[in-house]
Amino acid sequence: MTGFRKTVAAATIAGSMMVGGVVGTALYGVSALSAAAATTAASPTPTKPTATTPTTPFVSNEAAAHEATESAAREAQENAGIRSTVP
Repeated sequence: MTGFRKTVAAATIAGSMMVGGVVGTALYGVSALSAAAATTAASPTPTKPTATTPTTPFVSNEAAAHEATESAAREAQENAGIRSTVP
């Protein structure tokens, strides 16, 4: 009789996992659809580029106060026309 109880318990657990998977999939599908519908609104386009936009040309800060606090690696990047990646 013990083997039969184990089989019934295993079948019950497996069945509940399958039902939970179906319910979870259904709920996830509904939330994904509502999230997709919420994000279809048009986003406003920026009117002018910001300083961090890659299309903005790089301009080095050559002020004496700035140059005094700058590392050699940063100065080399500025001289090469590269945006600084080092402090």
